[in-house]
Amino acid sequence: MSVQTYTKSGTKATSTVKLDKSVFGLQVSNHELIKQAYVAYLANGRLNLAVAKTRGQVRGGGRKPWKQKGTGRARFGSSRNPIWRGGGITFGPTGNENYSHKITVSAKHLALRQALSICSEKIKVVESFAFMENKTKEMVGFLNKIDTKGRILCVVSEKDSAKERATKNIPDLKVVSAKYLNVYDILNADSIIISQKSLALITSWLGAHKKSTNEVEK
Repeated sequence: MSVQTYTKSGTKATSTVKLDKSVFGLQVSNHELIKQAYVAYLANGRLNLAVAKTRGQVRGGGRKPWKQKGTGRARFGSSRNPIWRGGGITFGPTGNENYSHKITVSAKHLALRQALSICSEKIKVVESFAFMENKTKEMVGFLNKIDTKGRILCVVSEKDSAKERATKNIPDLKVVSAKYLNVYDILNADSIIISQKSLALITSWLGAHKKSTNEVEK
């Protein structure tokens, strides 16, 4: 499979780039593994901030509300019991819950190859993201020249301050290093821009693994 290549000025290059079939050309018949990797990415990035106090942690309630017998009311030992307003919470979040999902390295790599294969039509390859002054205006002009719309994912060989400065103020644009490429970003992008150096890194990273019996080339 070949894709159009663009120069760093945004014009079409005379040559095309051939994508590795073992990475970008899989026939995906079952999306279960992609879903697993997608959910794992969200779960592993979840912040466990919810904490509820038990009856022993709520301030007050040291005095017995009323005497044990003779009032006709139910007996209570503390106004901080869970069934009273202002009392503790029963079985509430403690902040120690583990929401992370584990996925093996081989399964993660296969999910990446499947996601790249599904989204191969969104991919555009550029020579590099090296702009003269690394300004946002230059990056916006470049994206307009290569006709990208919607949510854009730029895959670079390595993130640096110059690329951050040129892209941080552009809405719906995310820059990710090739070694941190993930299923979540790939599936949510409307356009995927990959530099030639990043493409070589991705191919050497994912293409070197043996294909499983469930993978069939297009």
